[in-house]
Amino acid sequence: MKKMKLGFAPTRRSIFSAPDAVKYAGLTREKLKELDVDFVDINDINEEGLLYDDNDVKKIAEKFRKEGVDGLFLPHCNFGTEYVCARLAKELGVPVLLWGPRDERPDENGIRLRDSQCGLFATGKVLRRFQIPFTYMTNCRLSDPEFERGVRDFLTVCNIVKVFHNTRILQIAPRPFDFWTTMCNEGELLEKFNIQLSPIPMPELTDAVKKAKAEGTEVQKVVAYCREAMNIKVKDEELENVAALKVAMKQLAEQYGCNAIAIQCWNALQGELGIMPCAANSLLNEEGIPVVCETDIHGAITAVMIEAAGMDEARGFFADWTVRHPDNENGELLQHCGPWPISVAKEKPSIGYPLAFDHPGAVEAEAKHGDMTLCRFDGDNGEYSLLLGHAKGIAGPYTKGTYVWVEVENLKRLEAKVVEGPYIHHCVGIHKDVVPVLYEACKYIGIKPDLYDPIEEEVKAYLRGE
Repeated sequence: MKKMKLGFAPTRRSIFSAPDAVKYAGLTREKLKELDVDFVDINDINEEGLLYDDNDVKKIAEKFRKEGVDGLFLPHCNFGTEYVCARLAKELGVPVLLWGPRDERPDENGIRLRDSQCGLFATGKVLRRFQIPFTYMTNCRLSDPEFERGVRDFLTVCNIVKVFHNTRILQIAPRPFDFWTTMCNEGELLEKFNIQLSPIPMPELTDAVKKAKAEGTEVQKVVAYCREAMNIKVKDEELENVAALKVAMKQLAEQYGCNAIAIQCWNALQGELGIMPCAANSLLNEEGIPVVCETDIHGAITAVMIEAAGMDEARGFFADWTVRHPDNENGELLQHCGPWPISVAKEKPSIGYPLAFDHPGAVEAEAKHGDMTLCRFDGDNGEYSLLLGHAKGIAGPYTKGTYVWVEVENLKRLEAKVVEGPYIHHCVGIHKDVVPVLYEACKYIGIKPDLYDPIEEEVKAYLRGE
């Protein structure tokens, strides 16, 4: 699992027990260590290792920036100092986790030492005044399961936000002429989200493929892997081209500093190399480098988000919504020519020929069934949102390519959302429930979460620790 780094800034207020605040800061540190959470402490900033003095804010912010923290954790070890918390959060501009330990019973004299919950109410209000989005983890004990779950989910949210705002997509050639659905606003993506494109022409890719074949070593390693991991139904020369394409795309992504790829998969590529790129895409997707078809930039962004939400515990797969299930009123076919990662398959995949094209290089396999998340980042007319929800794999007729039949709660409702937009026929799936963390990440990214089932209250309840 990926490791995120938290800035740990436990806070107190002067009129409540400082010794008890120090005690709870220490207990929280120990719990984070027990959970193997990477964090940067402030115990060198002042004697108590607590955030309460406005004069410490700049020093703490400087330290956290230098250490490269991905999120800010503000445990309210007594009431806390709300304006100092808000000023630190404003300085850093990273996701914020707000939490306080549950208060004990008043003593025999009616004395309360901390009033942590009351302080959380105050800090939440002041963070809103500062227009700082934050994640609230319910007021619970360190030993409660809600604490561990809340921290781990927040770390995942931090990963989504970090990856999203540092995304650079290798765009290989323009979109296919017929695919007006995959047009995007490059300038707007940069201005709104810091998402950058690195466009290259098709000849630059084909030159890189020729170079990879000439060098040979990496290509032969990929060929050997393919023969071991997949059934090969193409000629040796065609398999070599698949391997060389995979090596070339990875090298180009590294050269341009990209963490995802969107490729014009037809028709110019077939005239140059005589293959479909699907199997090469599949190999890169298996390595955690999202590659999407038909130069779908928004699809690549979706893939980056769902990969980040998976925290390297599962791979995402890029798919078309295609046809309704012949027997199940809420069933739908997710399919594509073959870019899905090998680990998604429930059987040994084959490299062969796609459904709609005459050239080799597609992967064939049915995906594993089970529960999954489906989502789609998209936008038009200056507004962006994330369509997301649950699905489960079900039995259905055989079809070509990489495919899985899925069932959703209400397909007619989902169908209307896709048609009415701003979405298209492409989505990305993952065999993991990442709906809550994607939903929460949207508040930091600045896009609207759009649940295709009416489960928003359920998602919020989960995030509250219910």
